[in-house]
Amino acid sequence: MTAEEVVATMHIGELADRSQLSLRTIRHYDEVGLLKPSGRTEGGFRLYTERDFTRLLLIRRMKPLGFTLEAMSRLLKVIDALEAAHPDQDVTEFRSELNGFIEEASRRRAKLEEQLGMADEFLALLRAR
Repeated sequence: MTAEEVVATMHIGELADRSQLSLRTIRHYDEVGLLKPSGRTEGGFRLYTERDFTRLLLIRRMKPLGFTLEAMSRLLKVIDALEAAHPDQDVTEFRSELNGFIEEASRRRAKLEEQLGMADEFLALLRAR
């Protein structure tokens, strides 16, 4: 962690409050390697940065779309690779994979939108009785 990140860290409770996820969920994501804390206190408590919070929000947004933990992990690796790439580095493969995630997320969103429409129709039928 940089000196700035050390100053701007939060404990797991604050991360849970801000992300609206449970402590248990965040700990699980740590256990499976999806979201490792950026640091730990001398007492062993997890410390998270704003970058960690942003990553957690990305994970949280993937969950309702039905992405697996493995897919979430892969997307995070792609994003990390794109962020870490040097300007002269060929990132075509990573861009292509990111575009695949975008296409898949778009398909899943459309399906949810269709299901929401059906739910609205169902409610309208019930209310008309």
